[in-house]
Amino acid sequence: MALTDIKVRTTKPSDKPFKLTDGQGMHLLINPNGSKYWQLQYRFGGKLILPA
Repeated sequence: MALTDIKVRTTKPSDKPFKLTDGQGMHLLINPNGSKYWQLQYRFGGKLILPA
C-alpha cells in the first residue's frame, strides 16, 4: 500500500528506528530523533543494495 502525505507527516518517532514501507523496495526510515529518510532497497547481481 502506498504511503500518503498525511501518514508520512503524522507518524511519530519511536525509541528505535523503524521503516514505513511504500512498496517495491521504497521505504521511509524514521529515527528516534524524528529525522526521516527515504531509502530505495534493490538487488544487483544477487546482492541486496541499500544506498546510504
